[in-house]
Amino acid sequence: MLRSRFRRIRLTSVQLVVLFYLIAVTISTFLIGLPIAHQQGVELSFMDALFTAVSAVSVTGLTVVSTADTFSVPGIFIIAFVLQIGGIGIMTLGTFVWLVMGKKIGLKERQLIMTDQNQSTLSGLVQLMKQILGLIFIIELIGALVLGTYYLRFFETWQEAYLQGFFASVSATTNGGFDITGKSLQPFAHDYFVQFIHTLLIVTGAIGFPVLIEVKNFLFSRQNSYRYKFSLFTKLTTMTFLVLVVSGAILIWAFEATSFFADKKWHETFFYSMFQSVTTRSGGLSTMDVNEFQEPTQLLMSVLMFIGASPSSVGGGVRTTTFAIVLLAIFFFAKGATSIKVFGRELHHEDIHKAFVVFSVAVIVWSTGIVMLSISEPFPIVAIIFEVSSAFGTTGLSMGITPGLSTFGKIVIMCLMFIGRIGILSFLFLIRGTVLRERYRYPTERVIIG
Repeated sequence: MLRSRFRRIRLTSVQLVVLFYLIAVTISTFLIGLPIAHQQGVELSFMDALFTAVSAVSVTGLTVVSTADTFSVPGIFIIAFVLQIGGIGIMTLGTFVWLVMGKKIGLKERQLIMTDQNQSTLSGLVQLMKQILGLIFIIELIGALVLGTYYLRFFETWQEAYLQGFFASVSATTNGGFDITGKSLQPFAHDYFVQFIHTLLIVTGAIGFPVLIEVKNFLFSRQNSYRYKFSLFTKLTTMTFLVLVVSGAILIWAFEATSFFADKKWHETFFYSMFQSVTTRSGGLSTMDVNEFQEPTQLLMSVLMFIGASPSSVGGGVRTTTFAIVLLAIFFFAKGATSIKVFGRELHHEDIHKAFVVFSVAVIVWSTGIVMLSISEPFPIVAIIFEVSSAFGTTGLSMGITPGLSTFGKIVIMCLMFIGRIGILSFLFLIRGTVLRERYRYPTERVIIG
């Protein structure tokens, strides 16, 4: 009887992918909680281990304990491995394991990959996974070698230098936000080479895997470069990403010109502004204490974190294309247009509808998190808004309130990080079940709007 009932339970691809991420969180919690993962004399409670696991799987970086002071070398490698699972995607690594074991990638597996990577077609998914794995591993390897070699001047042994370089490369590329320096990138606040390398790695992870693949194809294509055509997705997400980074840096500079930047040189203000803008895309690393910024700047950074990274990337949030489509829809509606035309193409009405649904639900989830934490936690509202935005955008920046959260507050933040990782659409589809075809329609009637 029980077996027959179990067989009747059919999970959708979204539900299976979410289940796999929950399993990843469970295994990660166990591994992070092992005594071998901790430094001598350090004990980690179950709640703290669970919070760290969720933060690593969701590649957020919010922590209730100091990574540098809590975890041993094996523990650091465990966190780095979990960041890979969360950043690249559990189905991407699953595809690699299936291929190594010589198993055929069937229709069900392709549906899971499509769901995990937020793709709209089943064709070419296995090749896509191979390219994603190859690109990310090569980028991380180069980043680890460059940073590790550069760190030889700062650390006593080459082992420690390359360990720092390895973890920094993985954390930045996956936009994990974890650090083993104990102070993020604040020790390198005036080292522009380290900041530049981290900026490149963060952008690589946040701009979207399809964009990276198209750029690779453009650079190594046998065709003449002027004949290569980028997709609308690449054009839209790259332009939005660039506009957000540049406008964010300009606004941060403008807000802090007479405050934090008042006694800084021009190159200091440039790198402080630019890096803080880049890291809000989902990076989570910082070159200064964000508490030193004024409230308008902190709220601006909260908005940038809420928007987050690009779709099919390592980051969370509402995603750049969603934000861009919502703004374009408002602009074209104000002009009286019935369609959105951009880069010589017309956007599909279903994509516009999805964008508004995602944005609306994201605002509801974000607002609910703020209200719940404002009731349960004794922190200023700006710090709570900043924390919720960071969790939902899987960024990892904080005004220092994470370790002081109550058990309820930690659960709220964990839920926000998990939703931010799987995405709003997956969150909605999780409870949707099987889509049924409509058998009949009602007569339409207009209502008053606005």
